[in-house]
Amino acid sequence: MKKNMNYLILLLTIFLTVGCANVEETANTDVETDSQEVTTVESMNNEEDTVTKVDEPVVEETATQANNDLFSGYKRIEVDGGDLSGYREANVVVDIGFGDREYWAFTNEHGQLVRVVADEIILQDDKNEPVTSSGRYYSDEAKVPGVESPVLDEGHIIADSLGGVSNAYNITPQESTLNRHGDQAYMEDVIRKAGGATNFEAIITYPNTDTQIPSRYQYTYKVKGNVIVDTFDNVNPDEVNASLGLTESKPSNSTSSNDDISSVDTNGNGQVTIKEAKEAGYKMPITSDHWLYPYMDDRDGDGMVGE
Repeated sequence: MKKNMNYLILLLTIFLTVGCANVEETANTDVETDSQEVTTVESMNNEEDTVTKVDEPVVEETATQANNDLFSGYKRIEVDGGDLSGYREANVVVDIGFGDREYWAFTNEHGQLVRVVADEIILQDDKNEPVTSSGRYYSDEAKVPGVESPVLDEGHIIADSLGGVSNAYNITPQESTLNRHGDQAYMEDVIRKAGGATNFEAIITYPNTDTQIPSRYQYTYKVKGNVIVDTFDNVNPDEVNASLGLTESKPSNSTSSNDDISSVDTNGNGQVTIKEAKEAGYKMPITSDHWLYPYMDDRDGDGMVGE
């Protein structure tokens, strides 16, 4: 009897030991499963956070890449459009477009204005912008050293009529006839008549590093799909024409009389070639409102000849 009792106690002990082991193993399995599930969810959340944080800087960098490249090596500063001081900082870039226009002007290490660029030239809007009775945004222009000369104007690189301001980063001392009636005025007139321009760039050069009076200008711009390059010296064009013997033979640009065609049409065939127009002293391109235009061959029909 005693032996049977001991046998029953042994069986009961084994049963309880095995049962507890199974319960503990099940509990451990459940805990490990829960832990794995939590880890997976947290990992997914972390991946989503990582994607969001990486994408945003990439978009921002793409949006500012063009300006970063354009301004590389220059300090960007802000100058009031009507600042008359005439002083320029060296190695800086300044927005010289009135209102929301973005026209960028650059100076070299000597404070000389050497380059102006604009993706788009937007004409002055005198109906919606504060324009004076004389057609200007400001009553006066910056006093850049050299403009005190009686033969030099406070010449805009980008005129008021084209949306430019009047501080020193848009003004150079420019020969007055050139500015008012010469190549500078002609270039501005072409852009106005075309309703604006794109891909605008002005390169200004100087005879030395001590002066603020340019010796030469080069303008490159696109109107009506045509790229135009205007290069001219900062001199009186009338004096140049006289020295070349062109003054007496050159008819007035404002003349509309058909009688003048004979002085340009040298072969007398009733048509004027680009070569004949240039030899008569006319600057290209000839636009559709010019009196010579009807006598010339505008092959692409864009309203300009000799662009």
